[in-house]
Amino acid sequence: MGERFGPTQLHGIVIPTFLPRMDLLSSTPFWPIQDGLPASYPALAGDAACEVAVLGAGISGALAAWHLAEAGVDTIVLDRRDVAHGSTAGSTSLLQYEIDEPLHRLARRFGPERAARCYHRCRDAIDAIGRIVGRRGLDCAFERKQSLFLASHRGHLGRLEREFAARRAAGFAVEWWSRGRLRAESSLPHPAGILSRDGGQLDSYRFTHGLLAAAERRGARIHDRTAVTRTQFRARGVELRTAGGARVRARHLVIATGYEAESFLPTPHTSLQSTFALVSEPLAGFPGWPARRCLIWETADPYVYLRTTPDDRVLLGGYDEPFRDPRARDRLLPAKTAALVRRFRQLFPGIPLPVAYAWAGTFARTDDGLPFIGRHPGVPHAWFALGFGGNGITYSLLAAEYIRDQVLGRPNADAELFGFGRASLR
Repeated sequence: MGERFGPTQLHGIVIPTFLPRMDLLSSTPFWPIQDGLPASYPALAGDAACEVAVLGAGISGALAAWHLAEAGVDTIVLDRRDVAHGSTAGSTSLLQYEIDEPLHRLARRFGPERAARCYHRCRDAIDAIGRIVGRRGLDCAFERKQSLFLASHRGHLGRLEREFAARRAAGFAVEWWSRGRLRAESSLPHPAGILSRDGGQLDSYRFTHGLLAAAERRGARIHDRTAVTRTQFRARGVELRTAGGARVRARHLVIATGYEAESFLPTPHTSLQSTFALVSEPLAGFPGWPARRCLIWETADPYVYLRTTPDDRVLLGGYDEPFRDPRARDRLLPAKTAALVRRFRQLFPGIPLPVAYAWAGTFARTDDGLPFIGRHPGVPHAWFALGFGGNGITYSLLAAEYIRDQVLGRPNADAELFGFGRASLR
């Protein structure tokens, strides 16, 4: 999008939707430093027409573009930043079917069957990502990993036991790790944990670049550094105006701009959070890290989350705060980095943690931990691919499948789970 969002015109009514341009990340996220610039794309220089225009060239937009292009849909992708230089560049890229809202609590909101389906669809998404990586030969460090969910202290044991029972009842392959087993197999000080088999990790920045390159080979047109300043919804489609004076006419619009998509919505649907992350220098070993360097997270709120990388680094994040503004967020980075290092040393006293890079980012979350995927009744000709919260990558995969199916006229039930109308189900 542009320096500011231009007006969004709905059926002849101009709704002012200006938002200030915001730095989503502080200056040193790890993936662009490690990977460099795998590809560059031209800014849009002239008018264009397409079946589907995708706003946003992060991981959500890239997944949507790839699914559409693979299905033969004429697609254009536009982003005001460089490709993958928004929230995607700062993602720690843990792939988990567990969402921020535990299964047993989600079941109280939506019923056990619907809650279990949300979790199963997230597990399906990890499998689908693995298939895309394998089929397209994407170089993005994808690995299957187990995931260990830990009770932060004894007072959380009851909720962890309820969560274990809910997952077992829903058919997930989980193991209960008692304090004795944690002591025997790790240095972790927690009273208990749940080990899940079906997780993964990747390099989201390289994954995004790989998807867009594959989409381009299938005919998609990719244009970054192209600011959209005006969006007009007409009877038969959408017209976009860019800061450079170009017009893009499309039958359908995919809005994959993360929390910035709020400018298209009549009411707010999210709250903004600041998160903090660091990556270590490469390490010689990982004593005390269980289950073949599994993914780790915990029940505390805010929690910390951990993984390792193929070149033997620790990637650690968490201690989220409500977002105020980028400067206030970035001022917290030194103290948050120190807090993350202290917490890591409590978990793994035998592993040194020389910090290579640390960064802060902004993301949006919903009150039920679920994304918003699909149409909004107040926004014609548009689908939203908004993978909010800690499962943004898996949600984005589900959004891409759903939008492709809708464009092609295929049935897909995910709108019932993740659509804007789910509030009526509570």
